Amino acid sequence: MKKTSPVSRSGRFGAGPGADVAQFTESVSFDWRLWQHDLLGSMAHATMLRKIGLLTKAEEIAIVKGLEAIGREIASGKFRWKLELEDVHMNIEAELTRRVPAGAKLHTGRSRNDQVALDMRLWLRDELCELSREIRLLQKSLVFLGAKNAEVLIPGYTHVQRAQPVYFAHHLLAYVEMLDRDYHRLSECFRRVNVCPLGSGAIAGSTLPLDRELVAKLLGFVDAKGMPQLTQNSMDAVSDRDFAVESCSIAALLAMHLSRLAEDLILWATAEFNFISMSDAYTTGSSLMPQKKNPDVAELARGKAARVFGNLVALLTLLKGLPMTYNRDLQEDKERLFDTIDTVRATVRLMASLLDNTTVKVKNCAAAASDPALLATDLADYLVRKGVPFRQAHHAVGALVALAEKVGKPLDEVTLEEFRGVDSHFGPDVADVFNLEKAMSRRVMTGAPGTREVKKQLARWMKLVR
Repeated sequence: MKKTSPVSRSGRFGAGPGADVAQFTESVSFDWRLWQHDLLGSMAHATMLRKIGLLTKAEEIAIVKGLEAIGREIASGKFRWKLELEDVHMNIEAELTRRVPAGAKLHTGRSRNDQVALDMRLWLRDELCELSREIRLLQKSLVFLGAKNAEVLIPGYTHVQRAQPVYFAHHLLAYVEMLDRDYHRLSECFRRVNVCPLGSGAIAGSTLPLDRELVAKLLGFVDAKGMPQLTQNSMDAVSDRDFAVESCSIAALLAMHLSRLAEDLILWATAEFNFISMSDAYTTGSSLMPQKKNPDVAELARGKAARVFGNLVALLTLLKGLPMTYNRDLQEDKERLFDTIDTVRATVRLMASLLDNTTVKVKNCAAAASDPALLATDLADYLVRKGVPFRQAHHAVGALVALAEKVGKPLDEVTLEEFRGVDSHFGPDVADVFNLEKAMSRRVMTGAPGTREVKKQLARWMKLVR
C-alpha cells in the first residue's frame, strides 16, 4: 500500500496524496523565495478583511504579529520549510494557524491562484526596479570608460573587417544606447506588472464584499496619480503570465546586448587586436598553458544569453496550449522567471565591474586607427564634393586601393600623379583627406563619430547616469 503524505487537503478527499506525488508536485523548494511578498500580501488582505468586518481588530493584530514573527524566523534561517505542505503559501499559513487561531480566517475570500499571481507580481516589481538600477550602473561604467579615453580612436568594423575610424567612446556609447532601450522597456513593463490580481479568487472572484481597491493601495499597486490598478477580469487575472513572459522577453534582449558587448571585449583583448587589457581578477589561466589569460567573465556573459533565451521559449511553450483558467502547469513558470532575472542581474553587475577594471591600450588603438585604408570612403566623398557622382567616385577609389596593393604601399603614399591617373578630379589637397584629426572633425551630423559630436554625447550621458 502506498504511503501518503500529511499534506492538508479539502474535505473532498479521504486521504492525502502519495508521498511520490507530494514530492513531484511540491514547489516550496523554489517558491520559498516569495516569502516576503507572501507576507506583505497576507497582511494587506488581513487589513482589508478587518475593514469589511470579517476579522476583528484583535484578530487582525494577532495575524499581523504572527506573520511578522514568521518573517523574522525565515530571514534568520530558523524557519523549517515542509515539502509536504507543497508551497510557500501553505507553509506560512499552516504555521500561522498553528500559532494564531485567527490565522484560519486569513484565506477568506482568496485562493492560492490569485495569491501566487499577487506574490509573483510583487516579487517581479522589486526585481525590475533593481535591474533598472543596475542597468544604469552598467551604462555609467561604459560612459566613464569612454570619457577616460575620449581621445582614443579605433577602427570601426563591418563583417569583422576594418571599415572606418571611430572614437573608442563612440563604440561604447552604442551599447549605452542599447541598454537605454532595455531600461525604458523595463519601465513600460513595470506598468503592466503593477496591477493587483488579489480578489479574483480561484476563477470567479468572491461573493464576499472584498475591498480590492484598498488592498491595491496598501500594496502600492497604484498609477502616477495614486489610483489603484486592478485586474479587470478574474479569469484572466489568475491565468495571466504575460507579465512574466514580457519580463523574460526584455531580459532576452538585454542578454543579447550583453553578449554582443562581451564579444567585442573578447576580440579587443586578443593578441590580434590588443586594444584592451582586462584585470587579472576578471580573467583566468589555463590548466595546461601557463601564458594564457582567458576572458572567462566576458565569455560566460556571452554564454548566459543562451539560458535566458531558453527560459523565454520554455515559458511561451508552457503557456501556448493552456485552456482557461488556472492549470497546475503554471507552477513551472517560477523557476524560468527566477533564473532569468537572477542571470541577467548577475551578468549586468559583472559586466559593469569588468569594464571598471579594463585598461585601454592607447598606442595599439592609435596604430590600428592610423591605417589610411580606413579613410577610403572619405576619398570618395572628396570626389563627390568635386562634382563626381558617388558610384563613379566609389569605383575610382576602389581602383586606387587596388593600385596601392599592387605597388605595395599604403594608400596615403600613392603619388598625386597616380591619383590623377585614376581620376583627374584629384588635386594636391587630396593629402588632407588622410589627416585623421581633420577627418574626424568633418563628421558633424547628430549621431556621427565626429570629435565634437562624441564629446557632446559623452557630456549628455555623463549627466544622465550620474
